[in-house]
Amino acid sequence: MIDLLSALGLAIALEGVLYAAFPGPMRRALMSLTEISDQSLRMGGLAALALGVIVVWLVRG
Repeated sequence: MIDLLSALGLAIALEGVLYAAFPGPMRRALMSLTEISDQSLRMGGLAALALGVIVVWLVRG
């Protein structure tokens, strides 16, 4: 459970860095999401999920 909370905190911190360092581009990126189809967002999310699981599996070994 500690690892899960640590990972969640790290993800939030990394996202915060992006908003702090690049507020304009992040706003444009979020606005462009409304133009992408649900199917494309779903496939991108699944790809990110798979990549994340693979990275954790390789690191944790």
